[in-house]
Amino acid sequence: MRDPTSPEHHLPAGTLLLAHPAMPAGSFRRAVVLLSAHDENGAMGIILNHPLGKTLGQLDPAFARTKLEDVPLYQGGPVETARLMLCGWRLHPDGSGFHLMFGINPDKALHLLDTDAVRLRGFMGYSGWSAGQLEEELKRRTWVISALRPDTLGAPDQRLWHNLLGALAPEWKLLANEPDDLGLN
Repeated sequence: MRDPTSPEHHLPAGTLLLAHPAMPAGSFRRAVVLLSAHDENGAMGIILNHPLGKTLGQLDPAFARTKLEDVPLYQGGPVETARLMLCGWRLHPDGSGFHLMFGINPDKALHLLDTDAVRLRGFMGYSGWSAGQLEEELKRRTWVISALRPDTLGAPDQRLWHNLLGALAPEWKLLANEPDDLGLN
């Protein structure tokens, strides 16, 4: 297997980055990042498990009274936090996998909702890394790499990081279930 931290290795779109349990408080604390791109110029993704508790209809009246009004909003990352990005996915009919779509425009999103069994989310901002930055973070073990499974995108937000990290190995499960305040342990 090739070393994912080497500069010539690029993680494929759809790879999950799980924040290491020791990551301090901040934008990526216990984050699950879905990569949409990774190449020699850098990487980009969205945080899947930081819901904002709002919908598109609450964000912008233009979405009210449309099929998009109840699409949930998430904090996609610390870059361009005022920028809205619509993302969606649909399972293949045979359950063998899924199709991811990033940066969907609202008209296309409406069309997808009318024709396909697509699940949509809105993300404010995104997660981005400059050339070589993600590779350095991987070398420092800031992130744990995980595969994206069809059931990942339907899992409850508050347990997603715990469940994914805990499923990797018993020692990760111990770390994932460690309380924030170790005095409570």
